[in-house]
Order: sequence, then structure tokens, then C-alpha cells
Amino acid sequence: MAPRERVRDDTGVEVAVPSPVRRVVSLVPSLTESVAVTAPQLLVAATAWCTHTADTEPVRVGGTKNPDVAAVVELAPDLVLANFEENRDVDLHALRAAGLAVWVTKCTTVVEALASLTRMFRALGLDRPAWLATAEQVWSLPYVGARRTAVVPIWRRPWMVLGSDTFAGDLLRMLGVDNAYAGHEERYPRVPLAELRAAAGLVVLPDEPYAFSATDGPENFESHSVALVSGRHLTWYGPSLVEARHVLTEQLGGV
Repeated sequence: MAPRERVRDDTGVEVAVPSPVRRVVSLVPSLTESVAVTAPQLLVAATAWCTHTADTEPVRVGGTKNPDVAAVVELAPDLVLANFEENRDVDLHALRAAGLAVWVTKCTTVVEALASLTRMFRALGLDRPAWLATAEQVWSLPYVGARRTAVVPIWRRPWMVLGSDTFAGDLLRMLGVDNAYAGHEERYPRVPLAELRAAAGLVVLPDEPYAFSATDGPENFESHSVALVSGRHLTWYGPSLVEARHVLTEQLGGV
């Protein structure tokens, strides 16, 4: 049996990580991309929502909210990668109960995400990848310019928006866009459409988790400035952070 090092993940849980790590299952799209780009030989399985897997062809083990726990256990990974809001506690408990090491990330700011990824790669026994160093450099640059306030719907029927303590909200803040609901007591509050229309003149509509598009969403805000943006660049933390600042600046700059 491989020796195990006990290290704490982002949630403070002690994880017994084997050394070396040879088999990884990722239940988070952004972490899947991070491993696929950095150490593709480690990635054995991922969810159906993990769309960016580089040149790998991992086994699919269900979704982020409903992973096939039995299938994950059968694959006998050295480490399972998860996230505190993407994945359900009941599934993480089941994986741990089956004897698997589960590493959970928790990031509510860009700075936290960069540090979290650094710790994750260390747990995997890998050097810090060059793309992560580049992302840190890109996001170290201060924003210079006028600030705007926006509402950021992430769902409709019912309408839900970014609230307090979200990674996406912090990323927008670093691009000069302040979230109108950043002070809300909930992270993803439900808000009536009439209230959203009155909250701010700028509306930011990402294409995930709800697939807002030019024909689905903007028609509800005809008197507002509407920016359609890439949900992957707004909400994922991984290699996408290298280009996210440029991509989102362009998409926000047109309104």
C-alpha cells in the first residue's frame, strides 16, 4: 500500500493522500480541466459536465449533483476532487465511507482560487504549472477605470442572482463591476424580476449555469444595458483564468 500523507483541504478536513497519486477522479468541471491540461495521465474519470478534458477521454461517472458513487469506487482512484458547492455532502460522505480520499476545494475569491489550485497540485505531488503562474500574474494587475454596478442572474424560472461571497462576484469586482446583491445574506438569492430591473442599469447574463443567450434573457431587460458573457470564464477557476480577464473585459466593454 502506498504511504499516505495527511494534509488538509480547503474546508479544513484532513485527507490521507497516497504517494504517489496515480489515479484521479474529478467531480468538478474546472478541476477536471486543470488536471487534464497539467497531468492528463492522472485523470481516469470525470462528470458528464466536464467539457474541457484536453486530449483525454475519461470515464463518465454521472453529474456533479448526482455522481455514480458505485462507479467511482469501482475505479479505485487515489484521490477524488470535489467542490463545496458543486457537489453534495451526501455523495462526499459516501465516497469517504468507501475508503476513498476526497479533496474538496472552497473558493469565494480569485486570490483564494489561485491559492487553492496551488495546494491541490501539491497534494497531487505535482509542481505548480506554468499556466497557474501566468494566471496569478494576469489577475495581479489592478483595475483602472470607472466602476459600474450590475445584477448577475444565474437562473430564471425562478430568477436567481449572484449574492454574497461568490467567486464570480469577486472576479467581476476585479474587472470594475460591482455586484448589486453582494451584501445579500444569501449566496444565490431568488429575486423577483421587477426588483432586478430596479436594482441596476447593467445586467450581466452568463451562459451557465443557465444558458442565457441573445434570444433568451435580454428581452426581460429592454431598458437596460445587457452583457452576454462566457460562464466558463466567469465561474471556473483553472486554465480559463489565463484568458478570462481579456475575454470578459471585451464582453463587458461592449455595453
